[in-house]
Amino acid sequence: MKKTILILLLTTIAMISTGLVMASGGGYPKSPANVDVDDMASLQRGAKVFSDYCLSCHSAKFVRFNRVADDLGMTEAEVMDNLNPLGVKFGNTMTAVMTEDYAKESFGAVPPDLSLVARSRGVDWLYTYLTGFYADSSKTTGHNNAIFKDVGMPNIFWKQEGVKEAVYEEHDGTKVLVGVKVVEKGTMAPEEFDTMIRDLVAFLSYIGEPNQSYRKSLGVYVLVFLFVFFGLAYAMKKDYWKDVH
Repeated sequence: MKKTILILLLTTIAMISTGLVMASGGGYPKSPANVDVDDMASLQRGAKVFSDYCLSCHSAKFVRFNRVADDLGMTEAEVMDNLNPLGVKFGNTMTAVMTEDYAKESFGAVPPDLSLVARSRGVDWLYTYLTGFYADSSKTTGHNNAIFKDVGMPNIFWKQEGVKEAVYEEHDGTKVLVGVKVVEKGTMAPEEFDTMIRDLVAFLSYIGEPNQSYRKSLGVYVLVFLFVFFGLAYAMKKDYWKDVH
């Protein structure tokens, strides 16, 4: 029995290690977002950035304004005045300012809803994406993206961040994109811009799973319960089998 458990454990560890190697190998390296969904000030700032820069084109249809107010410690007036450009009802979802018909006519497609983008892509990917735009004159938007090549979205933060250019290195005779660097300063200091992007990513992480903080805290109690239950079950097993030879 012990041998079987050991084999299963080693197999699981090997599968996890292989998955991590595959996930980390190849492609543009992701930068850590280092966001904290328990930081209410950060989430409130991120919500404002989302409303000012993202909600014009993108929606968050799985999130309601009144839920954001409750979770982020904001009043109804604060939410309606600062996060609701369309002036919809307090209980409505976060709908994009741009209509779907206009988006299809102007861009050929409707910009994706961002309710679950942090869950599907991950916060590190989002942070790297939002800070990974660089100038590319061959593109209609004038920019390309390091982690999402040929993306159709324009670089909406270029004024704040400044203009970046791609950094390449030679690997086996092939030019490989390894980073981006600022060649023209923006209106924000680098630290200020970085904080703004991390706040935005934190808010996107929050709306992707509003209950994640509660889930994580509850998980601790579940693990403690399982640990105690395992001890009791093992003690019971020892008592039941003590006379069996």
